[in-house]
Amino acid sequence: MFHTSPYLSDLINHNMVQSEIEGGVHLNQAAPESVFEIRTQNHRYTLVHKGEGQALISGHPTFCPEPVLVHVLGSTWGGTMLKMRYIGRGMRLEFEHPEHRSIVTSPILDIQERRAAQDATRQAGCPVAPHPIS
Repeated sequence: MFHTSPYLSDLINHNMVQSEIEGGVHLNQAAPESVFEIRTQNHRYTLVHKGEGQALISGHPTFCPEPVLVHVLGSTWGGTMLKMRYIGRGMRLEFEHPEHRSIVTSPILDIQERRAAQDATRQAGCPVAPHPIS
């Protein structure tokens, strides 16, 4: 849990605490091949964590209609401050695309992790509810 710092502005301290309250995913703690469904204001992305900051991402009609390997930088509140390798609700995901450079999404509304068993069930044609991220 983040502890406020007298060396950071009130806004930064507030944003850091708020990101812990709203929840998200620390990619450094996620297992490789974890699959996340990320719903932003404008699109729904599927992100397959590959480790070391790499991920396959799809869901944007222009930048990644099919899975593309990207480098996930982290999440931002819209400015230059970045929470490294973190995907957080209320924040914007930032990643480096091999052709389009740095891409910043619209604010993240929800993040769900799909389990491997869910993927197998889904492939068999059975609908499964995703696992919520705290």
